[in-house]
Amino acid sequence: MVKAGLKFGIAGVIIAIVIVLSLTSHPLTQSQSFTEKNNVLRLGYFPNINHAQAVIGVGNGDFQNVLGDVKIESQVFNAGPTAVEALFANRIDVAYVGPNPAINGYIKSNGQGLKIIAGVSSGGADFVIRNGSGITSAHDFAGKKFASPQLGNTQDVALRSYLLKNGYKTTENGGNVTILPAKTSDIVTMMSEKAIDGAWVPEPWGTILVKQANGKIFLDERDLWPNGKFATALIVVRTDYLNSHPDVIQKLLEAHVKETVWINNNKDESIKDFNIQLQKITGQTIPNDVISDAFTRMDITYDPVKYSVSKSAQDAFNLGFLGDKKPDLSNIFDLSILDKVLQAQNLPVIP
Repeated sequence: MVKAGLKFGIAGVIIAIVIVLSLTSHPLTQSQSFTEKNNVLRLGYFPNINHAQAVIGVGNGDFQNVLGDVKIESQVFNAGPTAVEALFANRIDVAYVGPNPAINGYIKSNGQGLKIIAGVSSGGADFVIRNGSGITSAHDFAGKKFASPQLGNTQDVALRSYLLKNGYKTTENGGNVTILPAKTSDIVTMMSEKAIDGAWVPEPWGTILVKQANGKIFLDERDLWPNGKFATALIVVRTDYLNSHPDVIQKLLEAHVKETVWINNNKDESIKDFNIQLQKITGQTIPNDVISDAFTRMDITYDPVKYSVSKSAQDAFNLGFLGDKKPDLSNIFDLSILDKVLQAQNLPVIP
């Protein structure tokens, strides 16, 4: 049974979405109160390698070339819940986000607010342990402190689920394991200063913790999934925008699929291009060897790995993140346009 402390924390993750939805009687009617620009697509994404298609394709103009007369207006986010809030507030139309923010948004809008229309990346998440922490197996977690990027985000759910399955409760639930949500850059500092014993993070931060913070990979999350495949990033679209602009979404997915194929066929060049675009966005770059190592533990893809999204929802529900009603994701996916795009490019459709 999840204690009140965790429930209050969880509420903080999703409260803004609830407020937005309560102020707009229905997400399908909300956007009608705005004057839509039919020749503009407002796209949100993160400056992360698991959003590589958007970082590269938006930055170097590949996406715009495919969209043609439809102008891309991009916005960079650092957290999935914030991107979903922007989606429901009609500040963006499409977002690259992790599975759990997508699931939260879908459920909080009663299945009406958004659709998952494609995958972005699979794998690329690691449980990294600090050398000298005294941890050699899952029997050694008692009294330890771990970090995750954000309460309720995809890696946080994975960490809490893993602990629960190994018989551990977190401190807010009367247990003896502490989880500290923190920015990934702060997690590197915390591990370097021995303030935490480990962290569950997306790439390239797993690789950075190993190379810069005296860490070692305790668990590659792929080992927990069938065939090592699980979604770490997805493309979601506001349902009303999908219904009113399927032609624009088709062009976006054409660009996304082409960029995915190009990245997978040109890894060295794509790493360089990613860093060029990252510097434009953040003023910083990631060492090429770090990105190269991170790429060995992840796949850039357009497959949303549907079964993993359902499993992530079940895990979040078991932890108390999704309320008291078992999540129904039966209509969260709309892959019809993606399949059309894949067929046109002579690629296998998503089963």
